[in-house]
Amino acid sequence: MSTLDTLFFDIDDTLFSTSDFAASARRASIRAMIDAGLQADEEQCFRELYEVIREFGANFPRHFEKLLLRYPRETLGGVNPAIICASGVVAYHKTKDSELRPYPDVIEAFQVLREAGLRIGIITAGLANKQAEKLVRLDLLQFLDPRAIFITDQMGIGKPNPKLYQTACRSLGLETSRCMYVGDRPLDDIDPAGRVGMVTVLNRRVSKPIMQKGTRLPDYQIYNFHDLLTILRSDFGL
Repeated sequence: MSTLDTLFFDIDDTLFSTSDFAASARRASIRAMIDAGLQADEEQCFRELYEVIREFGANFPRHFEKLLLRYPRETLGGVNPAIICASGVVAYHKTKDSELRPYPDVIEAFQVLREAGLRIGIITAGLANKQAEKLVRLDLLQFLDPRAIFITDQMGIGKPNPKLYQTACRSLGLETSRCMYVGDRPLDDIDPAGRVGMVTVLNRRVSKPIMQKGTRLPDYQIYNFHDLLTILRSDFGL
């Protein structure tokens, strides 16, 4: 391919369904805490947990502790709250072990890209240890250029600042016009990447409403990674 050097990808809801995984893991945690002694209705507790997450942020490390503070002490059935919390944490991590997988067509597409000689990289928002853990668990490191993994927590630049994308390309000596970015959020992914001159691809695989309206149209839209390969073959000579 003569017009593209590197494809950068977002992680969450692009390489795997963060939304589906998070719901499943949190549901398992609630059930484990109830099994450990929390006297609560599962559905009501699930809604309460999501309220905690909205109020304190997805990266807050003690959601379950805050959740238990919302319940009267007697609803813990005399069990130490730390035990109930730990039960939820363990169930969450067990779900990671069993369910955190990339979309099936991601591996196929990455193999094709690697064989074509394209560099594959990541530009993602979040805490460094959490985003890195996702890449390890998804078993995608074998396809990635280790120098091309950029996490906002490590860069001091967050989405949707265009400097994030410009810095990533510049640090590898790349022209932005020869780089593609694939992400699922118009405002955080498509607008800033397009603003610095990258080819932008909006991933519409996850069937959720777009809460953030972008100001730029993406160059392409896809619903799976077969669509991406079709675009690369038809428009970029893959």
